[in-house]
Amino acid sequence: MTGAETTERVSGDEPLLAARVHRPSDLLRLLIGILAIAVVIAIAAFAHATTSGLEADINKGTGQAPDVFVKIAGLASSIAVLLVPVAFAIERLIKRDGLRIADGVLAAVLAHGVTLATDLWVAKAAPGTIQDALTQPQSGGGLTDPVHGYLAPVIAYMTAVGMARRPRWRVVLWMVLLLDAFAMLVAGYTTAFSIILTVLIGWTVAYGTLYAVGSPNVRPTGQNLLAGLRHVGFHPVTAMRAEGVPDAAEQGDRGRRYLVTLEEGPPLDVTVVDREQQAQGFFYRVWRRLTLRGITTRRSLQSLRQALEQEALLAYAAIAAGANAPKLIATSELGPDAVMLVYEHLGGRSLDSLTDEEITDEVVVGAWQQVRALQSRRIAHRRLTGDALLVDRSGKVIITDLRGGEIAAGDLVLRMDIAQLLTTLGLRAGAERAVAAAVRELGPDAVADCLPLLQPIALSRSTRATLRRLARERSQREREAVLAASEAAKQARLEGATDGPPTADGESPRAGKKADRKAVRAEKQAEKRALDEALDEAREEDLLSQIRRQVLLIRPQAPVEPARLERIRPRTLISMIAGAIAAYFLLSQIARTPLSTIAQADWAWVAAAVLFSAVSYVAAAMSLLGFVPERVSFLRTVVAQVAGSFVKVVAPAAVGGVALNTRFLQRSGVRPGLAVASVGASQLFGLGAHILLLLSFGYLTGTEKTSSFTPSRTVIAGLLTVAVLVLVVTAIPFLRKFVSTRLRSLFAGVVPRMLDVLQRPVKLVTGIGGMLLLTCAFVLCLDASIRAFDGGQQQLSYASLAVVFLAGNALGSAAPTPGGVGAVEGALTFGLVAVGLPLEVATPAVLLYRLLTLWLPVLPGWFSFNHLTRKGAL
Repeated sequence: MTGAETTERVSGDEPLLAARVHRPSDLLRLLIGILAIAVVIAIAAFAHATTSGLEADINKGTGQAPDVFVKIAGLASSIAVLLVPVAFAIERLIKRDGLRIADGVLAAVLAHGVTLATDLWVAKAAPGTIQDALTQPQSGGGLTDPVHGYLAPVIAYMTAVGMARRPRWRVVLWMVLLLDAFAMLVAGYTTAFSIILTVLIGWTVAYGTLYAVGSPNVRPTGQNLLAGLRHVGFHPVTAMRAEGVPDAAEQGDRGRRYLVTLEEGPPLDVTVVDREQQAQGFFYRVWRRLTLRGITTRRSLQSLRQALEQEALLAYAAIAAGANAPKLIATSELGPDAVMLVYEHLGGRSLDSLTDEEITDEVVVGAWQQVRALQSRRIAHRRLTGDALLVDRSGKVIITDLRGGEIAAGDLVLRMDIAQLLTTLGLRAGAERAVAAAVRELGPDAVADCLPLLQPIALSRSTRATLRRLARERSQREREAVLAASEAAKQARLEGATDGPPTADGESPRAGKKADRKAVRAEKQAEKRALDEALDEAREEDLLSQIRRQVLLIRPQAPVEPARLERIRPRTLISMIAGAIAAYFLLSQIARTPLSTIAQADWAWVAAAVLFSAVSYVAAAMSLLGFVPERVSFLRTVVAQVAGSFVKVVAPAAVGGVALNTRFLQRSGVRPGLAVASVGASQLFGLGAHILLLLSFGYLTGTEKTSSFTPSRTVIAGLLTVAVLVLVVTAIPFLRKFVSTRLRSLFAGVVPRMLDVLQRPVKLVTGIGGMLLLTCAFVLCLDASIRAFDGGQQQLSYASLAVVFLAGNALGSAAPTPGGVGAVEGALTFGLVAVGLPLEVATPAVLLYRLLTLWLPVLPGWFSFNHLTRKGAL
């Protein structure tokens, strides 16, 4: 076959590559640049003494430089800073790389625009400390430019065109830039912070431009691959791109795979890795490295040389350990941006592509034999998914994709491999077969030790996605079974009502009604039992629970408590950031409040506020028990609500209270499904009442100062916003499906519970009355807190106070901080000031209100929580 025929064959099999790619590394550098700019501006704003001292030291040191030298340096750098980029552009145009020059020009234009905007902001709106740090006074009375309008575009240009990746040009350019910066500092035309900010702006804009428009694709093609194989001594004929390579972020760095046929000898498996593929999944790997505790992963930023050496080392180590792994026979670079690894072709199909009948016991055992061989030399695979296990025609299992593994791995990582393979094989062969084969090859102790790591966070991303899909399917089947049982029970009740109960001669009307009530009650109890039985029959055990059960049958004493692998959770991180922001605003409010205002508080109104705060716990107990048809102690429910004040400060608002009430009802004898439904019904009804009260009081507030009974524009805008949101949700299929799924599950549990409550008027009145009393207690507590600081002369209407409270409470429930700390204080203070209360009164009033409703009840809540726990009520 001629060379032309070979090239044509490869180009026909090789998928077309995009002309430009958006590199994650460019996005990362963009984010780092933005963060660095924010840090520089923050230092300039808050560390005024440091910046002033630094400027004084620089001026003192540069003042001793000879004047002639300064003038020569300034002239030379001013000329060179323009000539060097032009010379590089000519050199690139000669080599027909004009597209890269166009990218550089675009980045320079954008950088110039950013510098102009920064100069305008510093001159017109920035704090004085930032202006002092970025400018120098001039003899004519003006100030120097905060950011240099010609230097930032040059830096953006040279970064976008890639001058920094060419050693000679990089050295020349940085010498010119340093010389220019020195000349401007000595001449007193700039400051150190101005130069730093200029460099960061140019660098950040360049990478932002590259990520937005994309970088030229430098991935090697099939023709480059054939040339590289000839360079290492092979004689290829064709190169076929392997299909079915996963593109997930977790697996995208495996490289492109080719099946290469040679003029003589067996075919080869070749993997090509370039910088673009190596960067795939970068943010996911960084997040796993930050969040997983005690797990050493490979460095997220590796050079191609390091990646090549790591995979080669693992390939040799796996074969030396006795595992069936592809034999690495050659490695080579394919230019400056790609490498290739050449393996012997072993053939076979992945475990994912096999049918259930093809996954025999020998295949399952063979997979565990490979893991045993690796772990005998303390080699961790780290990615034992179905596509990493190949099965050839003889049934031999081959382990592949060792690039993400580790040598000299710790016990934790080795146990995670066992947990991962248990799940992978359990998904295809069932939990019983997977555990039995693992015990046979590894022993019961090794399998039992992995139980604490058998949790989703320790598994691969693709496995977690599969488990979530199976969980959704299980939930759907359970809901369908419950709905079918409910429909059958209703149909049976209708048929019984049609037949009618037999009546006895001479029976009094009162006795007949009593018998009818008993019959209706018996029918409802029978319907509930039917629903519970249907749910119990439809409930399916998830795969991880099945694996645990199989292991416990062999080792009953095996540890089952999940190990804590997460160092930090996304919710925790968000709470920390939100808490820091809230603390900043809260402390700023406290700082503006004179101590004399707090000292002059009216203690009679403070006592009234304490009383209203205490009433709120009674109201909360009423609002909960109103949706629980079963008999539950009222006093113990009040104590549980007090305990909720302790849980509220250690969990986000509206989350800890729901969990505590659900647990309390379960321990009080309410079935788990009914307890969840009762709390859900209470929350749903409370949400509806909250929205209705907010709209009603908002309407009344808008009519207070007008002669006609018309609502305010704010209420109309709110209603229109809600209507637009409803239309958006209805129009977008994804959102419509998401909402309909949640509503379907709601009707399967919560709505039948509410229908039970509607048939008990006393319970319904208790629930509604408790919710109204709860709102009134909080509004009166806020009112008393205000009167404690304004001498009892509070002129705001209760409708306005109710709107402020309801809006602030809604923000607190949505905030990720425990108890809504920061969000509630800010919303209440802003709302009170908006309705006409002076800031010097609103701030201490809100702080007193939050002290009484959030912080003071923490200690009684802790005692109540421990008391209920000891009594077995939680």
